[in-house]
Amino acid sequence: MARHLKDPFVKKAQVDGYRSRSAYKLVELNNKDRLIKPGMRIMDLGSAPGGWSQVAGKLVGAKGRVLATDILPMASLANVDFIQGDFTEQATVDQLLGWLGGGKFDLIISDIAPNITGIDSADQAGSMYFLELALDTVKQTLKPGATFVAKMFQGSGSDEYLKELRKSFEKVLIRKPEASRKESREVYIVAKGFKG
Repeated sequence: MARHLKDPFVKKAQVDGYRSRSAYKLVELNNKDRLIKPGMRIMDLGSAPGGWSQVAGKLVGAKGRVLATDILPMASLANVDFIQGDFTEQATVDQLLGWLGGGKFDLIISDIAPNITGIDSADQAGSMYFLELALDTVKQTLKPGATFVAKMFQGSGSDEYLKELRKSFEKVLIRKPEASRKESREVYIVAKGFKG
């Protein structure tokens, strides 16, 4: 807790009005990879408390829209619609497809992580499971040529996942934003040019 309170990104988030320090990870990824443009339709998978949706909502502007989804509740944000539900369940996927109305997303972002147990193998397996499910959602709902951005913990299963991603995307990059803690195995995948 003490480390969290001393964290410069936590302090900066409070000053800048962001819901979480993770907002700066998306800001940095966006600055580097030019992910978000005004008018886009974006999905934020595993959105609560809303730091990434907050950044994306500002950047898409009034002509764009973000669809945020999480199992936990999330307070409303400008230019963001929210579906509370488990994206591993068909009912939530059906709601999401209904929102799309036959269209596709311009970008899918995900900063999702499982509840950490402290047992490395279980935590890693949980993280990889979410990434596999996210890729299933991407394959159903992302526009050809579009981008998918997700958190990944390096470890068991991560190399295989990257190989799988490379089958579906033209280019797969690994980023470690400054707001990511140095000691964390967390990295961000930026997968560009979805093959559809």
